[in-house]
Formats: sequence, structure tokens, C-alpha cells
Amino acid sequence: MTYQLRTYVIPPGRMGDILHRFETVTMALFKKHGLEVIGFWTVTEPEEVSELVYLLRFPDEEASEVAWKAFREDPEWQEARRRTEASGPIVAQVIEKTLVPTGFSPLQ
Repeated sequence: MTYQLRTYVIPPGRMGDILHRFETVTMALFKKHGLEVIGFWTVTEPEEVSELVYLLRFPDEEASEVAWKAFREDPEWQEARRRTEASGPIVAQVIEKTLVPTGFSPLQ
């Protein structure tokens, strides 16, 4: 298994917009395309930082690449992104890290 840790830096005042998009559109599309979500978190400290962090699990890196490609090419996703970002981006920066569990990790 491999894991992907994604951190989205959110522009001021847009956290509600990104959370709403995940809840109403993105989560269903993730499921459709095989993006298995382990968990989501918002960062509360430091208070001036607005970040959404989530962890995904894949059988391997190839499966990750295939799933992300299908997701990004999905017309429903493209329309949702266009609609929800009509008044400007709701993600300022994406920080992505691929994680491989250690032999003693409970997440294997």
C-alpha cells in the first residue's frame, strides 16, 4: 500500500467553499474513481493558516496515477470546479506527499 498526504492551502474566507465542494461533489467522484479516503482534517494552529489536509490510500503508485487521471478528466469534476471557482480559486496551493508505511505501522 501507498498513501498520499495532501495539504490544500485555502485562500482567506474560502474554507467553507472547499468543504462544501468536497461534501457535495468531490467525495462521490473520489469513490467513483477509486480514491480511498482515510481521513480529512482542518488545521487549527497556527490560527492564521487555513489548511485542509487529507490522507488517501492506494494499492500502489500506479493505481494512484490512474485514479487521479480519471478523476481530473471527469466532466462532472470539470464542471463542478468551474462552477465553484467562478469567483476565484478556492485552493491557493496543493502540497502532495507520497507515503510508504514502515514495517511496524498499523496502516499497511
